[in-house]
Amino acid sequence: MHYRISVPDPVARFLEIVYTLPTHTSTHIDLQMPAWRPGRYEIQNFAKNVQKLEVQGGSGARLQVHKITKDRWRVATAHEATIHVVYRYYAVIQNAGSSYVDEDLWYLNFINFALCADGYLNQPCTVELDLPAGFRIACGMPPTTQPTILQASDYYQLVDSPLLASATLHHETYQEEGTLFHVWMHGNLHPNWKRIRTDFARFSREQIATMGELPVPEYHFINLILPTAFYHGVEHHNSTMIVLGPDDEGEGLYTDLLGVSSHELFHAWNIIRIRPKELLPYDFTKENYFTTCFVAEGCTTYYGDLFLRRAGVFDDAAYVKELQVYMKRHFESSRHATQSLLESSWDLWLDGYEKGIPDRKVSVYHKGALVALILDLYLRKKFDHARSLDDVMRLLWQRFGKPFVGYSYEDYRAIVVEVAGEPLDWYWEECIEGTTPLENRLNEHLAFVGLQMTTFSNGNVQLNVLDDTRAARQWERWLASVQVFSNAENDDN
Repeated sequence: MHYRISVPDPVARFLEIVYTLPTHTSTHIDLQMPAWRPGRYEIQNFAKNVQKLEVQGGSGARLQVHKITKDRWRVATAHEATIHVVYRYYAVIQNAGSSYVDEDLWYLNFINFALCADGYLNQPCTVELDLPAGFRIACGMPPTTQPTILQASDYYQLVDSPLLASATLHHETYQEEGTLFHVWMHGNLHPNWKRIRTDFARFSREQIATMGELPVPEYHFINLILPTAFYHGVEHHNSTMIVLGPDDEGEGLYTDLLGVSSHELFHAWNIIRIRPKELLPYDFTKENYFTTCFVAEGCTTYYGDLFLRRAGVFDDAAYVKELQVYMKRHFESSRHATQSLLESSWDLWLDGYEKGIPDRKVSVYHKGALVALILDLYLRKKFDHARSLDDVMRLLWQRFGKPFVGYSYEDYRAIVVEVAGEPLDWYWEECIEGTTPLENRLNEHLAFVGLQMTTFSNGNVQLNVLDDTRAARQWERWLASVQVFSNAENDDN
């Protein structure tokens, strides 16, 4: 399959796409536009941005095509060996899951606009970009011998490889544990590359040390910095697409960059490869319901900030501030919610990214992070830090992520029980499957590391550090780098 992409009039914001594929003697071919994108579990109907779709045979003859659903077309091949599908896509939105073009920038998420014929999902793909002179490309998809032609092993890799192209891209690299990391920036800014390289290398090293390996030889942080306030990141096969703003280059922007980058890198394990079985493989035509988004997003939210503290990028005060943020977000909006985490994971497809009606759902990100915190501290207290949530994540990686076989809720629960050495009925009934308020359980386990949370009737949350020498020691062990902690344990033995 071959996609040729051009932008004849950047002011109009339309991509012009020619999708070429062999017919394999079929009398007709069905073409499908994705209805949603990985990392955002809601139907988005990308076909609404398609304009003027036509099909030609290899001979140049125009072929009959008609729509059979809102995002599906049927082509009568008329015995042509090859067909060329020609269409336009309106690319006018800048967020981490969209596409946008103007005179200075091409930002492409192929999941938005790349048609695929039935039966061709596992076929190799090439992308030819008719770029303006001087543009260079930031993308996890490998280039061919020609820099404007990219190669994907199949459709799944194609649509999991977003792209920025511009003549004004900033670029830096660093290397950790055999992986070459790229950091790309586009926007009105002057990156402090020395600081970025140092901090990114620290949290990357910490994540790899925790999980044992990073399963890609190269990884790309692709950043679009806007003049307006924005915060959005999306995980991909060997990259992440991040959109942030405003571009005032203050500490707030840099803290956001660190937080979202650490979160998205952990997704390279947790969801990209440690994937719920209901999403393996992705079916882009309809909802893919699953109940474990609290693992995919909640654990990742918890670890994103935790890795920054373990790596020494955040200090204690910065980490407490981040903990308080998602405590506040949970208790402010859903402390009395009637849905469990399992139910809210399933209902992401219904209204998971909208505010919704009062007291209905919980956030798989915020409550998911809090129940991950509870489990981590429970295991650390029971086993004097010899076991933790780290062990759960490593086992998920070794048994389900690395072989890429997909896990179920029952699989996750069995691994937690194995690490804990007990059924943990209270945890599943109260924190995951039920709607028991979390205040008491949270404070019970926060006390182990010298923290106390106070909630107020208006939803505000105050997280205090207790003056407790013994708890302070547990705090240090909880937040120690996994490498330092392992060395200390070996010394003790």
